[in-house]
Amino acid sequence: MPPFVQIVSSTNELEALIGLPSELVIKKELGRLDDHMCEFVGRAPMVLLGTVGANGNCDVSPRGDLPCVAKVLDTQTLLVPERPGNRRADSLRNILQTGRIGLLFLVPGVGETLRVNGRACLTSDETLLAPLSVGGKTPIIGIGIEVEECYFQCAKALIRSKLWSQPSPEPQSAEFNFAKVLVDQTGIRDQSVEALARQIETSYRERLY
Repeated sequence: MPPFVQIVSSTNELEALIGLPSELVIKKELGRLDDHMCEFVGRAPMVLLGTVGANGNCDVSPRGDLPCVAKVLDTQTLLVPERPGNRRADSLRNILQTGRIGLLFLVPGVGETLRVNGRACLTSDETLLAPLSVGGKTPIIGIGIEVEECYFQCAKALIRSKLWSQPSPEPQSAEFNFAKVLVDQTGIRDQSVEALARQIETSYRERLY
């Protein structure tokens, strides 16, 4: 038996279940960033970046930076620097294949988020990337975004999740140990949890940029 039954398979079925968006919801979608959106991007240290490859495989990847994660070049164009990572480059490979992107900008303490969808490309233009240097290290590559649609998302999801609420004073019932997770998942021989934990900590401390 398949895991899901009573599948919703048409737009008509969907709209019958959830209803139609209001005039406000439709009209808040813009084709370029306005002043409110530019200010929000300028305050956002975190963005969730969604891409899709030519084979339909999807990827969502976080990007983070202070004081903000993206630079507004103009009301239709954003630039996100690519900082050192694990070199999988799933997002970058997807962008090369389809050039499509979706972004969700978050500002700490603010329930509303900013959604931006559009086209993306990769750039190695040092003139654009040099101003985004940190500690004398210039990004090798950046993601250029051409905004096609953008709008603010209401705060319901963040309110429900209590994302910005103070954490519970009680200790967590199970501590998340990233090194142990990786050792269990990869099965790499002669890789101890303790040694890997030290490598991860060094990477977090010394190789953010």
